[in-house]
Amino acid sequence: MTAADSAYGPTPLSTPISAGIVAALVGFTSSFAVVLTGLRAVGASPAEAASGLSALCVTQALGMMWLARRYRQPITLAWSTPGAALLAGTGVVAGGWPAAVGAFVTVGVLIVLTGLWPRLGALVSRIPVPLAQAMLAGVLLPLCSAPVAAFADSPALIAPVAVVWLVVLRFSSRWAVPAAFVAAAAVIAADLIGSDTSIAPSDLVPGIDWTVPQWTWQATIGIAVPLYIVTMASQNIPGATVMASFGFRIPWRASMTVTGTGTVLGAFAGGHTINLAAISAALSANPGAHPDPKRRWIAAFSAGCSYLVLALLATALATLVAAAPAGVVETVAGLALLGTLAASLFGALEHPSDREATVLTFLVAASGLTFAGIGSAFWALVVGLVVRSVLRRQSPVPTTPEDTG
Repeated sequence: MTAADSAYGPTPLSTPISAGIVAALVGFTSSFAVVLTGLRAVGASPAEAASGLSALCVTQALGMMWLARRYRQPITLAWSTPGAALLAGTGVVAGGWPAAVGAFVTVGVLIVLTGLWPRLGALVSRIPVPLAQAMLAGVLLPLCSAPVAAFADSPALIAPVAVVWLVVLRFSSRWAVPAAFVAAAAVIAADLIGSDTSIAPSDLVPGIDWTVPQWTWQATIGIAVPLYIVTMASQNIPGATVMASFGFRIPWRASMTVTGTGTVLGAFAGGHTINLAAISAALSANPGAHPDPKRRWIAAFSAGCSYLVLALLATALATLVAAAPAGVVETVAGLALLGTLAASLFGALEHPSDREATVLTFLVAASGLTFAGIGSAFWALVVGLVVRSVLRRQSPVPTTPEDTG
């Protein structure tokens, strides 16, 4: 019996390992459809989107395995689900897919600089959180409303997915979206059989599609800047906070260097961004993973190993998604983002003094407008910051007895 066992009681090694496997399965199945949707929206072909999903799995797996073992902490990494949602709302920019890849590389460089240059991190922290949350909520709104439109068009295809999601949500919110994807997979399979459509075995073989990045100012401003802000505000900073709530102090510089470098390397294969996990971080860091905090790093390491296995399934899943009837995958993605939308709306409207600015930020982001080749996410932040600045600089108008009487 080890010293840890004597202090906390004998705990089998399988406990943190199983916790890590669950964390990887939940993280992957609950949001991979959002990733594929986002990558396809900015110009990726089905093969390039599948390559991007594989690259994200591999880079975050290697990153969390190294960080967990090096610092003996359950540091869990993830892809940026809010970032993927932002891509889905941005659409193709000038330069197409290579320009989007160039923007991903830029985001990775900015994340590295955030860890190495404290002033950049301080600058990001000065962006009002309500505005960042409002921007994200506006980007998410069209995606989260997609199941409603899909149900109106194809109720027979969408209803089974929504019903399974609701029933499982009643008992376990963690497994609701994975269960919805299983239902969607059954619907897709039935549709393929009914239409006598076959999938070539070669389309299921894992592969990597390399893309030479290009840089355009439209992609830099319209994709890289909002993606960086969303990743920092909705993933990295909350991820460090979640870990702190379990008594772990994240090695900030090392984490930003690893995730930023992983983002740069993965971008050439189509991955958009990796970062500290926020919600799923609790699965490896909580006492359920292991009573001894010093042994919970095994859960994060196990999650990394699991993601290496899941990377092999990315191409097959992307092929299945590409063959889906209209609205089915969008329904899964929309259901997966409902929790994020709710949290973003709460964060945006929590402070009454900023509500006019946040509401306008939300409306501009949700509008989907494109101006000067730049998407709505960037313009939403600009409008929000300007309105907030104007309203906060207004001096209160003095009242007189005549005014009040």
